[in-house]
Amino acid sequence: MRERFSDQVVIVTGASRGIGQATAIGFARENARVVINYHLDEAGAQQTLTQIQALGGRATLLCADLGQLLEIDRLVGQVESQIGPIDVLVNNAAAFNRDPFLEVTVEELDRVWNTNVRGLFYLSQQAARRMARRRQGCLVHVSSIGARLAVASRTAYVAGKGAVESLTRAMALDLAPYNIRVNAVVPGLIRTEGLLASMPDPAQQAALAAYIPGGRFGEPGEVADVIMFLASEGARYVNGALIAVDGGMGAREAGFPYAPHQKAVSETDG
Repeated sequence: MRERFSDQVVIVTGASRGIGQATAIGFARENARVVINYHLDEAGAQQTLTQIQALGGRATLLCADLGQLLEIDRLVGQVESQIGPIDVLVNNAAAFNRDPFLEVTVEELDRVWNTNVRGLFYLSQQAARRMARRRQGCLVHVSSIGARLAVASRTAYVAGKGAVESLTRAMALDLAPYNIRVNAVVPGLIRTEGLLASMPDPAQQAALAAYIPGGRFGEPGEVADVIMFLASEGARYVNGALIAVDGGMGAREAGFPYAPHQKAVSETDG
């Protein structure tokens, strides 16, 4: 077992399931002291903790609604006073909305934005202020392929993820003088409860998986591996980067229906 994060304090938000859960477990495997943040899914967070403890790892459950600034203050204060200085923050928690644009209320937009952008901004700021005093630290945001390849009925969600990608670059510039790196992973279609719930039809799942150049959905652990790389010393010269973890879907040709091995007709073919 590698120990790239031995004794480092790592906060993973939204760690009750999916990518967050896999990330928390991955850091614990490498001897980090993991903070499992959750909001509503206490049972899922407890499952994350149980899996970490079964590995002999160290983790703490801390509930906080990241849409509420006072709860973010409380979360950061608890971590610093009870566990130790924050070394790594993984901003994975996200609120979702699947309403068509014409039906999204301002109140619903605010709910999604408050967690996905405002909360991420404020939590990152509070953590980075403390990291800056020690001249070290790392932030990793979890974006989405939807920030650049939009999906119908996701306007509130993809707007927030677009903001996260812009914040990644801007924060990286402002924090570089303090030796704090800021990067983001950009997951594609990952086999999570949320993805499968949004398309319960197996035939629809198979058709979408076939469209991905890799031929399958990604697994949460595959995203977690990249998050941990970005937080590691191996990525010490990576800053302000958006790393796609999407099986090649973000590189797909735009609307060309021919099969991958079929000869494309070029302009010079007459």
